[in-house]
Amino acid sequence: MSCYYKLLKEKFPTKSALITEMINLDAICHLPKGTEHFLSDLHGEYQAFDYLLRNGSGSIRKKIQECFPDKSAEDMESLCQYIYYPVEKIEQKQEMLTKVEVIEELRDYLPDLLQLVHYIGGKYTRSKVRKKFPKDYAYIMDELLMEEQPDKNKKPYYQAIISKVTELGQLDDLFIAFSVLIQKLSIDHLHVVGDIFDRGPYPDLIIDRLREFDKIDIQWGNHDITWIGAVSGSYICMINVIRIAARYNSIDLIEDRYGINLRSLIDYSQRYFEEEEVFVPILDDEDISQSDKILLNKLQQATALLQFKLEHQLIKRRPQFNMEASNLFSKIDREAKTIKIGENSYPLQSFPYEMINWERPDQLTDEEAKILQGLMYRFQNSQKLNDQIDFLIEKGAIYSISNNHLLFHGCMPMHENGDFKSMIFNGKVYSGRALLEYFQEEVLKSHKRKDSHEDFETDLFWYLWCGEVSSLFGKNRMTTFERYYIADKKCHEEIKNPYYQLRSREDICLRILREFGLDKSAHIVNGHTPVKEKVGETPIKANGRMIIIDGGLAKGYQKKTGIAGYTLISNSYGLELVAHKPFSSVQDVLQGKGDIIFIKRLVEEVSQRTLVKETDNGKALLQEISDLNYLYQNFDHY
Repeated sequence: MSCYYKLLKEKFPTKSALITEMINLDAICHLPKGTEHFLSDLHGEYQAFDYLLRNGSGSIRKKIQECFPDKSAEDMESLCQYIYYPVEKIEQKQEMLTKVEVIEELRDYLPDLLQLVHYIGGKYTRSKVRKKFPKDYAYIMDELLMEEQPDKNKKPYYQAIISKVTELGQLDDLFIAFSVLIQKLSIDHLHVVGDIFDRGPYPDLIIDRLREFDKIDIQWGNHDITWIGAVSGSYICMINVIRIAARYNSIDLIEDRYGINLRSLIDYSQRYFEEEEVFVPILDDEDISQSDKILLNKLQQATALLQFKLEHQLIKRRPQFNMEASNLFSKIDREAKTIKIGENSYPLQSFPYEMINWERPDQLTDEEAKILQGLMYRFQNSQKLNDQIDFLIEKGAIYSISNNHLLFHGCMPMHENGDFKSMIFNGKVYSGRALLEYFQEEVLKSHKRKDSHEDFETDLFWYLWCGEVSSLFGKNRMTTFERYYIADKKCHEEIKNPYYQLRSREDICLRILREFGLDKSAHIVNGHTPVKEKVGETPIKANGRMIIIDGGLAKGYQKKTGIAGYTLISNSYGLELVAHKPFSSVQDVLQGKGDIIFIKRLVEEVSQRTLVKETDNGKALLQEISDLNYLYQNFDHY
């Protein structure tokens, strides 16, 4: 401890420096807490996600209404558009108006932007607001924001700044910089509760956008974990993400944007497989050529076969995973072309009998093994993919606790009586919080090594994807094999963990919260299972202890949910859940059709505004103040 205070004294070498820092930190503690946004299940839907960030999930419009109560609805709408999409809005105006008229309109709206920055940024320190300025315009923005209503003596000074900026042709860029600043100020901390990846085409753009945030945490989803597994050396996770990409027509992500050559796998699929109806790719309003559909069809078949071979190998290798129910090759009758599941036999459809060595059904051919080795080399040497997965590792976790919220993507594996399900690893029993922490330790260990394809830690990625006691999956088993090869839908059923029924009970939620050291005032925030709002399902359960924020951001789920996702917003006034309408296009937003708010629900309202000192960050600041005060009182001793 003595060394700690000596280092602290080096940073603050005088008593006056200590006093200044203590005053600064204490003042910060008495500011209102920053606004936190919670989103989940982004599923590669970049444009919809980007729009939510640009409008603060509807909060910017609300701030404009509060800040400018006398503005007309038309003027407010125009100001919203300028803030959400400043580049596109200016381009739209340039097509409609003369250059002089565009400049005049921007100059007219600029004071509104300055006033709005003051209004939204009022709960932050000036230093924090300044840090969000773009470097090129930091000085000018700081000067313009010095006074919301400059006095008479300074008015010519401010007018001179604007005139010179206009004269130099920089008014557009300055206007855009203020609009982006407002966007940034509307979200202080972003929480992403899993599944950045999946059926949507642009998870890479989402990750690039997430990297712009200073304060962000991510709870890995089941789809995220397979991509982490693929880069960490898991052949089966790698082939699974390629199969899903073929199923949803997002191969461009792998080949073009991650730069991973799939040619050997595509050639293999074209030589050995014929088009099959059950492997028709699922397209969300996309129009692709017939030849591309056939290519995706065959590629999906090839990756499915390789996945099932690898899965059967893993099941034998890891008996402790208890995945024997998915060991289906042994239940196939080649002569009758049927498979026995339980007491019944079912005909198989589209099954590639000739691609299997029936003496060892899970054995890869030399060609298949070589293809997998080449693909793994390319996955592990894609700079962009590895940079993005490193970001998910750095900012991510199986679960997080933040400001009295327990965040995890899927479920807490439970028995029907509410007890936590357990697993045994190396002779030790893990359940509840300890099990989730064990999963996380093994993920980090495997990702750090990346050099073994069949060790326990690498195999565990697959268990997290589809294992019965995985907190990311939450079902008894995954029936991908049956969905492809058995027409009878009775075989497709995946039984959900009892958690999904039990989480509606407050006593169960309180039990989970206690397991993580939280009290009855805390909340659990989940994603993973879309809430079917249109049939009356509610996202708020267990007397407000449970909040489910997967409402269907991905287009494919919106027919079931009736909405397009949720944002949970935690600000100094309490908790609010916002349901969104589907995002259509930027052009619709610029035509005034962009209001995305569907329903707002007040989850919890506080009697007094929550201050920074009451947050996790505030508690750390209070401890820092205590340490500084101790050093001040004992300054001559160090």
